[in-house]
Amino acid sequence: MTVLATISLVAGIVLPFWNIPLIVRVVKRRSSEDISLWWGIGIWVSLALMLPHGLVTEEIVLRWFTIANFTLFTITFIIILMYHNPRNKS
Repeated sequence: MTVLATISLVAGIVLPFWNIPLIVRVVKRRSSEDISLWWGIGIWVSLALMLPHGLVTEEIVLRWFTIANFTLFTITFIIILMYHNPRNKS
């Protein structure tokens, strides 16, 4: 593996961990009302549609980025859904 591929692999695995501060903020505030559910659905569906290719590709950087990103964003989206209080429409 080349140096560039190694750097890309590390970046691809580390990048999804930037979801953790969002998770911490939502849990700490006990609210995710300022986060659009449509945004979360759009991101999650896009990642889910990319997952099959990412799992079968021979490109190790893409494979691990896909796995890390899908896993961590799924956790993030579950937390967003758990703490999203629908606004009172009365």
